Amino acid sequence: MHPVFDGHNDALTNDDHALIVEGRPDGDLDLPRMRAGGVRGAIFSVFTDSGGGHDKEVPRDDGVLEFEYAPPLDHILAAADATQVAGRLVALERDGHVRIAHRIEDLDGARWDGGPPVAVIHLEGAEAIDPGLEALDLWYAAGLRSLGPVWSRANAFAHGVPFVFPSTPDIGPGLTDAGRALARRCAELGILVDVSHLNEAGFWDLAGLELGPIVATHSAAHALCAASRNLTDAQLDAIGASGGLVGIVFATSFLRPDFADEEDTPIELIVEHARYVADRIGVAHVAFGSDFDGATMPAALGGVEGMPKLLEALGEAGFAERELAAIAWDNWRRVLAAWWGD
Repeated sequence: MHPVFDGHNDALTNDDHALIVEGRPDGDLDLPRMRAGGVRGAIFSVFTDSGGGHDKEVPRDDGVLEFEYAPPLDHILAAADATQVAGRLVALERDGHVRIAHRIEDLDGARWDGGPPVAVIHLEGAEAIDPGLEALDLWYAAGLRSLGPVWSRANAFAHGVPFVFPSTPDIGPGLTDAGRALARRCAELGILVDVSHLNEAGFWDLAGLELGPIVATHSAAHALCAASRNLTDAQLDAIGASGGLVGIVFATSFLRPDFADEEDTPIELIVEHARYVADRIGVAHVAFGSDFDGATMPAALGGVEGMPKLLEALGEAGFAERELAAIAWDNWRRVLAAWWGD
């Protein structure tokens, strides 16, 4: 079984997060099921909700499905909440259940040695960082190694893409001056900058800075599902040219051509998005970015324990063993090393 690195989960922010060690009957990811699925590493999201509203539909008569844009999040609230959530992962490391990645050697060690899996701390939306970036170095010292400037809401750094279908991601303005400063400082420290929730203007602003490989930790192909959160062919081409990758998301609404939030979604749709990206920009730029515990997963997958099923489906679709190894682990290892320093 190929060891797997997954690019995004929200297990730390679910109500039953305290059951991650023993098992979460109602969740997608926990440590026993990570072992069962061969998942030896994962990016754990630290996310603070805006407090409601973004799941409500905006009335429209043109057949477009749009959800209310999430309200801004106060920095003080986000900083307090994010510290608490990140503390949960630190406690797991303290008790010997995971090891938090600080350098690329931590991934290399966890891949084969049979010890605790490796966990990467990720801020999904940078509201916990002040616009002056005074908190960023402290977060780095605590283990922050991946950051999305925005979730799907606006903040001091950028404009998160709203949830609209069908729609391009070309909605709203790009990075602010503070957003550019944040991205540059992340590159100096060695923190990956994630484009998953950036709108198109923000994506191109970040690409223009040429700070490192462009990485979407949990996204899919707009050509197959015309959701605003998915990546256009032009964006995919830029990701490939930069040496980056797309962590293919498993969220059903971003896989299906009808945007349906439906468990009865075949895992073959994950394969279709992986194949599309691979054919467009190369297998070296395809990886996993599940969004476990943050979205509806295909029932046939089950949860993180279903990763061997997905690898089998990819193999049946024509991906060779060396390509499966790259998608499962090696591509993530390459881009993380590029951002962190090898």
